[in-house]
Amino acid sequence: MTGALIFKIVILLLIGVILLSLTSGMIFLVKDKGDSNRMVKSLTVRVVLSILLFILLFVGLATGLIEPHGLVPEQTEKALQ
Repeated sequence: MTGALIFKIVILLLIGVILLSLTSGMIFLVKDKGDSNRMVKSLTVRVVLSILLFILLFVGLATGLIEPHGLVPEQTEKALQ
């Protein structure tokens, strides 16, 4: 496995954990009806993980592990001209 592939897998796993945290926050909101702090803790975890994801994306761009691309691939773009 290359470093870029591992980096992309870590990013995808982090997105999955963020979605799980968001889902658990919603479940705590419905079940607890405001009686506990579990929802706040869950959403705090989500915010921290989202900031971590943002930082990792910048690091990936800076180190060349991930590369941005346009909506139209270069080959298609040349064919349109």
